[in-house]
Amino acid sequence: MKPFRYRAVADVPAALSGGSRDGSKFIAGGTTLLDLWKLGAVAPDELLDINGLPLAAIERSASGLRLGALARMSDVAAHPEVARDFPLIATALLESASPQIRNMASLGGNLLQRPRSSTYRGPDPHAVEPPGRGDAIFGVGPASAAPHPSDLAVALVALEASLVLASPKGERTVAVEEFYRLPGTTPDRLTALEQGELITAIVVPERPWARRSTYVKVRDRSSYQFALVSAAVALEVEAGSIKAARVAAGGVATRPWRLPRVEAALLGKPPVEASYQEAAKLAGDGAATHAANAYKVELLERTVVRALAELGGAE
Repeated sequence: MKPFRYRAVADVPAALSGGSRDGSKFIAGGTTLLDLWKLGAVAPDELLDINGLPLAAIERSASGLRLGALARMSDVAAHPEVARDFPLIATALLESASPQIRNMASLGGNLLQRPRSSTYRGPDPHAVEPPGRGDAIFGVGPASAAPHPSDLAVALVALEASLVLASPKGERTVAVEEFYRLPGTTPDRLTALEQGELITAIVVPERPWARRSTYVKVRDRSSYQFALVSAAVALEVEAGSIKAARVAAGGVATRPWRLPRVEAALLGKPPVEASYQEAAKLAGDGAATHAANAYKVELLERTVVRALAELGGAE
């Protein structure tokens, strides 16, 4: 192993100062970074332990929810106000990884996972894997068809959440939907995060549909498995019809994928399965498939219907 420096930082300014140096990496739970290190995908010169930073708070207010980036996945999923007011977040977290990893992994680290392909998890960033059954059907580029791995990110896109990013230059806020980049010809740039920037918080706005929301994940086994297809859905129902809808998909795209045509098709319709089935027919519009992953179009449609049906009928 290449020699490296390890340093625990005590405050955010110290972390940002150290993280701005080339070759520096932040570490919190380590469940992603250590895997990548072992695979030869990263080789830090300096490791900055940020576990001592005051960034683990879970705060509920009239304006919404603010989650510190160092909050552990299991703590957020078990928080009573998160489970009550933002069930989509709690469910997506509980569907992620395994209990052991959820106890260790931070929210920020979860959002910065790399796709499971040799392009991102090996020493050669130009490696391109052959077509496979897990490939994305949206947002595919010449460099990669690997689907985005984070369940939480899909939920946050549906809830129109934002990330607070800090650097020595100050803070900026970026919508989660805009934070992730398509691979294009530069697969090494997965996000809008700059060198030395640190995710400090996730901000989820108060929205009328947030309480009526859920997450459905389809995978090959029931635990410690990434999604083949997932759906994050939220509805606002008023006077027997759908007033607002939010639908995002995971496992099918190189970043969390919003489905605006499905959302539009639900508006004004009664919250019944026939409405869900009709709207879900639009879920696969624009998909780029091959023989091994074409099944994902129908599976996506069925998963969207199942997720919407779990929300029940009119209140």
